Amino acid sequence: MTYHLAGDSTVAPMKPAEAPMAGWGEALAAFVDAPVRNLAFGGATTESFLATGRWAELTAEVRPADTVLIQFGHNDQKQPELLAARGGYADRLRRFVAETRERGATAVLCTSCERRWFDGDRVTPTHGDYPNAVRDLAHELDAALIDLTVFTTWLYEDLGPEGSAGLLSHYAPGETAAWPDGLVDDTHFRIDGARRIAAFVARSLRALERRDGDRPAKGSTLVS
Repeated sequence: MTYHLAGDSTVAPMKPAEAPMAGWGEALAAFVDAPVRNLAFGGATTESFLATGRWAELTAEVRPADTVLIQFGHNDQKQPELLAARGGYADRLRRFVAETRERGATAVLCTSCERRWFDGDRVTPTHGDYPNAVRDLAHELDAALIDLTVFTTWLYEDLGPEGSAGLLSHYAPGETAAWPDGLVDDTHFRIDGARRIAAFVARSLRALERRDGDRPAKGSTLVS
């Protein structure tokens, strides 16, 4: 069995020139007992994942009993006419699930990791209707769901504004060669944050798999 990852920069492998910035998929292999094949890339939308041929590349190696984890939304929301939450975005996710199942594999939908935007001690939601569209689609298709929007919101609020900053790409001047003048980025993880998210994804997958023998249970949701 192999885990195949489709998604954007919050999932994607670390670029050596940008270390220690990393998507959670970079760290997943350390927490699961099966190979991880991460085809996520920065700036990806559900449409560009198709148009670039990355989805075809991913599905070409999907085998029965594999699992495909699918997380988009950060960039889709920037193209509301083409990729509306209840329109083009949901349509493409529906296609991903269908084509995964055609290959005898299991599709797991993931809501987007929340941006670390605090208003006082509470995180401000930034993805509009996109997480709800994923939740509703998982229900419609009887597909497994890992709710990373809920989990990351809880995680940031639990750690607080100061503590949660250590999970994201906040770099002091001179700390990393990639950003010698420093960086404050509340969307992209540093490797420490990527590991925290990956550990949760791995626990969620194990829980889903226990519910359905060796494969994630359709229609199940993990949020914490």
